[in-house]
Amino acid sequence: MARPEIATIQIGKQGFTKGCLELLEKIFKTHELVKICVLKTCTRDRNEIKKLAQDICSELKNRIKKDFTFRIIGFTIFMRKWRRNVKS
Repeated sequence: MARPEIATIQIGKQGFTKGCLELLEKIFKTHELVKICVLKTCTRDRNEIKKLAQDICSELKNRIKKDFTFRIIGFTIFMRKWRRNVKS
C-alpha cells in the first residue's frame, strides 16, 4: 500500500489566522494527512499547542463537515481527516 502524501504548513508569530484556516481547507480537499509545524515564534508551550490543535480541528469540522484527529509529536501537529462524514 502506498504511503499518503503529507502536506506541510508552518504556523509562526501571527499564530493561527484566517489565512491558515483557508489554506488547510484547500489542502484537505486533496490530502488526508497534514503536518503543521509550530515555530518558536508562535509558542513553545505544549498545552498551548494542544489547545491550538483542538481549535484547528473544531474550525475545520465546522467548515468541511468531516471529523479530524491530531497527534502532537514535539512541536509538530499531525492532523488526519476521517473518511466518513460527520453525523449531525
